[in-house]
Amino acid sequence: MKKSTVFKLILLLALAVGAVGAFWVARPPAVVATVKRGTAVNVVPANVTVLADYAMVIRGETGGRVVKSALAVGRHVGAGEFLVQFDAGDLELEIAQVQSDRDAAQRRFAVGSTIQPELDNARQSLQNDERLAQQGQFAAADLAKERRLTQQIEQRLALEAVDRQALLDGYENTLKLKRRQVEKMQINSPVDGVVTEVLARPGDLVVSGAPLATIIASTRRVEAQVSEENFAGVRLDQKATVRFLSYGGRQFDARVAKILPTADAATQRYVVELTVDMPPELLVPGLTGAANVVVGEHPAALIIPRRALVGSAVLVVQDGRVSTRHVSPGFLSLNEVEILDGLHEGENVIVEEMNLFQDGDRVRTTPAEVGP
Repeated sequence: MKKSTVFKLILLLALAVGAVGAFWVARPPAVVATVKRGTAVNVVPANVTVLADYAMVIRGETGGRVVKSALAVGRHVGAGEFLVQFDAGDLELEIAQVQSDRDAAQRRFAVGSTIQPELDNARQSLQNDERLAQQGQFAAADLAKERRLTQQIEQRLALEAVDRQALLDGYENTLKLKRRQVEKMQINSPVDGVVTEVLARPGDLVVSGAPLATIIASTRRVEAQVSEENFAGVRLDQKATVRFLSYGGRQFDARVAKILPTADAATQRYVVELTVDMPPELLVPGLTGAANVVVGEHPAALIIPRRALVGSAVLVVQDGRVSTRHVSPGFLSLNEVEILDGLHEGENVIVEEMNLFQDGDRVRTTPAEVGP
């Protein structure tokens, strides 16, 4: 063979080896996770919504003109805190008049009754006539008549006392009623919450029962909607994990606090209330997300990241080469999957960009970041 031919063959071989090497260097490393043992969990997925515990429309029992208001959208108010004051001027004048009438009546009653002297005279006369009757100097029939007249005067005095007390009681009851009406002219918050709508401002003339504001309670409900096929496995106090769209990948621990026995008419899903372990200020009404309720656990199970599973297959890296392995999955959770058969503890499976690798490929590996 000519030397030039041999040189060409060597050059072509070198180019081929270089191309393979360049491809090896250019291929990204396979991101792998190690098959490990742990607790496999079976979860029920659910859609989650954060709701205010309740919303309350604030109304006045009595109408009037608003003279003062502490209402402002977004303002937090405590239970019993002042909200709105109506004009109570007319009521204050009425109270003053009733108090004046009551005081005048009390002064009149303190002077005494005009019936009392009449009764005293009648009693004195009766005593004298009874002594005369004992001496036979006063007729028995006239004595009986005088006794009846004295009893009539006593009855008149007693009725006068009843009328006086009834009049004073009437004044006191009227004062209580007017003062109660004055109290109703000031509206205080019945709940601890946040003002979301203001419907009356100083100067407004408001009729009785008209809405003044809307307040949502500070307490929150986290509702998870579970499909009918998954509802049967849900129990009180089961563990759960929750993610809200507004908080990205953050995951919060939760527990099942309440199970409603009927399905939502619109969605045909059952509602489960969760208590979520997170700062209360983060639970903003209207937040949505997803939850997984743990309905079963298998300890000491083989576990891989869920994202490694494609259908019923995974890509295993062994001795630097890729091979497709069909597996039998068990419990599925949000981030992990139990493997019943097809893998061994300590093996490495590709968890990212599986479409870049095929059976027999030689690859470099890098461990996956710990986390979801």
